[in-house]
Amino acid sequence: MYIQNDKEISAAELKAAVEASLKGKKLRKVLILPPDYTRMYSGAGTLTAMYYDALKEFCEIDIMPALGTHEPMTREECRAFFGGGVPFERILVHNWRNDVIKIGEVPGEFVSEVSEGLVNDSIDVEVNRRIMDKSYDLIISIGQVVPHEVVGMANYSKNIFVGCGGSSMINSSHMLGAFYGMERVMGRDFSPVRRVFDYAEQNFLKDVPLMYVLTVTTNTGDKTNIHGLFIGRSRELFEMAVKQSQNKNLTKVDVPFKKVVVNLDPREFKSTWLGNKAVYRTRMAIADGGELVILAPGVRKFGEDDENDRLIRKYGYAGREKVLQLVSENDDLKENLSVAAHLIHGSSDG
Repeated sequence: MYIQNDKEISAAELKAAVEASLKGKKLRKVLILPPDYTRMYSGAGTLTAMYYDALKEFCEIDIMPALGTHEPMTREECRAFFGGGVPFERILVHNWRNDVIKIGEVPGEFVSEVSEGLVNDSIDVEVNRRIMDKSYDLIISIGQVVPHEVVGMANYSKNIFVGCGGSSMINSSHMLGAFYGMERVMGRDFSPVRRVFDYAEQNFLKDVPLMYVLTVTTNTGDKTNIHGLFIGRSRELFEMAVKQSQNKNLTKVDVPFKKVVVNLDPREFKSTWLGNKAVYRTRMAIADGGELVILAPGVRKFGEDDENDRLIRKYGYAGREKVLQLVSENDDLKENLSVAAHLIHGSSDG
């Protein structure tokens, strides 16, 4: 099921689509996986509230934001994101270090093939244990398809394997994307990381009652405009969302910019871990030797996670070659490759 509108999908159309996606399903217990507050312009908060409202009378509902490595949402952030209709007591916290189980392994030969020989190690597939809990009749994964520095286009199975994933997959996928090169990944489907996620989805989630709810959006000030809604399990729906997002969310320039100023919304960006999107999403448009100025009134730390923050402070944004050298020489960085990838992505080179 899908709806596309160049202008905007109405609230009535969204509600009708939500109800249609549940029609005929016998449900007693449902797990909803929305993004967190850092995806405030995804429209996913509104859709989560609609699903909760449609299910609450006859169903037990758990809501677990796909935090990945981000810090848990506060009560105030939940209210702002989901509205007043979603009880804070129904919100579960995903712990990417301690709350996951291994469900499989992507072979090293496959990783080597998709990365053109740049990475040859196998990758453990870990997800939050609740995703494999057979007491759930349906798991609804909600999120925005949008250009992304690691996977190329965010969401779909990324919401499971990174948003609700464990340290091994998060570390390995981020380093795979960094090795392959952001400029070869950003805004594209079928990146090496996406192909790893596809392998894991096809081989290890077949028996999970999973339904993806994908959006494509733009925003006007604080107002989110939903232009695309894609509901189902098939990759074809994701590919349709990718095409629409490429049209709506990529800006191409004829001449590279010499100077760019980015303003980071203080409600959303409280760390360089998130705020460095200002680097990722402009670097392909900035001329060599150009200047990037980031206004970041809400940024108060480096990592969202205490250990990640410590490592960023210890090693710094030192450039790709230096970071790779530091990885080879230091076990603490070698064991936290998502930090190494972040340092590479957030550095200028030469």
